[in-house]
Amino acid sequence: MEEQRVLGGVGVEEFDERVYRLLLRQPGRRTAELAAALGVTSSRVRLALRRLAEAGLLRRTGPGGYEPVSPEAALGWLVDRRRLEVEASLARVRTTVGDFAQLYHSGRMWAEPAGVVEILSGEDAVKRQMTELARSVTTELLCFDSPPYLGRPDSSHDTNESELEDTRELLARGVDIRVVYCPGSLDRPGRMETLLRLAEEGERSRFLPRLPFKLRIADRRIGLLPLVDGVYDNIALLHPSRLLDALIELFDVYWERGQPLTGDSPPADDRPAEEDLLVLRLLNSGLKDEAIGRHLGVSTRTATRKIAAVVERLGVTTRFQAGVEAAARSWL
Repeated sequence: MEEQRVLGGVGVEEFDERVYRLLLRQPGRRTAELAAALGVTSSRVRLALRRLAEAGLLRRTGPGGYEPVSPEAALGWLVDRRRLEVEASLARVRTTVGDFAQLYHSGRMWAEPAGVVEILSGEDAVKRQMTELARSVTTELLCFDSPPYLGRPDSSHDTNESELEDTRELLARGVDIRVVYCPGSLDRPGRMETLLRLAEEGERSRFLPRLPFKLRIADRRIGLLPLVDGVYDNIALLHPSRLLDALIELFDVYWERGQPLTGDSPPADDRPAEEDLLVLRLLNSGLKDEAIGRHLGVSTRTATRKIAAVVERLGVTTRFQAGVEAAARSWL
């Protein structure tokens, strides 16, 4: 049965591999003997031997004589070299993706000016685009986060655990994530704790009482924007343009207005209990007692009592004063 040729992946030609295999099985054969065994001319074998020697698979022993180098060392070196070459080649391709994308979108705008904006309709199409955006982003992700939420590509609902996993994957790839949240972002029980954990791990987050709309911008080249309030199955997909530039500037304005989700850590001897700190952060986010109760897993009445206890512990009389005092102590 004919042997399968496998060394093409490291740059060895098929005929050269036949010569190499023959020398491994029958070392010491001269050029003429190899040519006779393979049924080819001696000149063809000599060229193959020369290429194999240049690749480091053979060493020359004298005029017309070659012997194999240890395959463990020689082939291992070839594999490592080819891997590095492929990685360098792929890296070069990746650096040009933006250039090709710019040419593509420029061409579309020239042929069809409306091509700067694509309209995606239906949950499946929107979910596919959201998934593609998350996979393709390489340097920066900017977001206005507010309800409604679309859910995951497999039709499951977002959870605190899935958000941690997805965001950590982006952070591990070196993506700089900046998100502005609003009170509606915290409707899911336990999400405040999730956002605080992500802030500790590298997500940059701020908070505002109100956001104009949902927004995602990847690498300053692709933007996603819902077309109708309260619905997230019809979105505009924005390509590089003045419109996208304007949205990036708008994001920067809201970012500057926002309050950081976490502040400097207070001194150890002045640090409040974790639950008190969470109550203060939820209160400072503008949530009502009912919503705070959902986050804490308690009734609205119990949440109100906890808030009152924190206010009293700070030595003030109103919730507003509690926020001011907590900020002065670097708790918020």
